[in-house]
Amino acid sequence: MKIICIGRNYSEHAKELGNAIPDQPVIFMKPDTAVLKGNDFYIPEFSNDVHYELEVVVKISKGGKYIQKETANKHYEEIGLGIDFTARDLQSDLKSKGLPWELAKGFDGSAVVSNFFKKENYNLESLNFSLLKNKEKVQKGNSKDMIFSIDDIIAFVSQYFTLRVGDLIFTGTPEGVGKVSENDVLEAYLEDEKILDIRIM
Repeated sequence: MKIICIGRNYSEHAKELGNAIPDQPVIFMKPDTAVLKGNDFYIPEFSNDVHYELEVVVKISKGGKYIQKETANKHYEEIGLGIDFTARDLQSDLKSKGLPWELAKGFDGSAVVSNFFKKENYNLESLNFSLLKNKEKVQKGNSKDMIFSIDDIIAFVSQYFTLRVGDLIFTGTPEGVGKVSENDVLEAYLEDEKILDIRIM
């Protein structure tokens, strides 16, 4: 299983980090050891500035290579939510040196995932999702604001990587990212249903 992540896929988030709006998907990867499901998140000792980034996550159900956008929806049946935890201080240092981000993005436990749900139950062109930190709403997104749609992403990514059953695609985060601290509680909602609940340790 591989975890493919899309950066800067919401224009307001790109702006809040001072990044340009991309003309093609910005891609980075996380190893399978980054996946965290049903457990507390422990802030790594190498960072003092870990940020949450709530994202819609797609689970690949049919593998493929060179997938066309028109048939991309046949390659996934379920969606969920995930949190891309980012060591922002380490990422900023790596970016300033022109180095890859993996140390800041791919550490153990940095890819929190919810359970997955049948896509037929949702309008993927206008999918609402949100994140609460200590009961305060800090992120609110809608898939219609994606720069690149889920099908765009699958078509683009599959030009470079063969997609396999079980692969996860994190589709990017809206504005409102921020720091987590010990004892914070994060709750993620897909439409009006809470599907993720995680404590920061």
